[in-house]
Amino acid sequence: MEHWIGLLDWPAMALTVLAAWCIGSRRPGRRKIGFCCFIASNLLWAIWGWQAQAWALIALQVCLCAMNLRGWKKNTLMDAEATIGKATDT
Repeated sequence: MEHWIGLLDWPAMALTVLAAWCIGSRRPGRRKIGFCCFIASNLLWAIWGWQAQAWALIALQVCLCAMNLRGWKKNTLMDAEATIGKATDT
């Protein structure tokens, strides 16, 4: 089992890179995908960190996950405001 958990660092790294790419988008939907990828990578890094007894890495991932959830919320609010703004312009 430890061998498989040890291999989680590669998918976690790939998700982190994909997430960073998506977050840079101007499209709210693509940014949502980015936040989902970041949160998934936080989970994978935390699982990998548990197996490696990397407690600072786990603490970092908890903090980053909280910031990603905050970003998700702000992105969703901005998307809703933009949608409302478009509806009132018509």
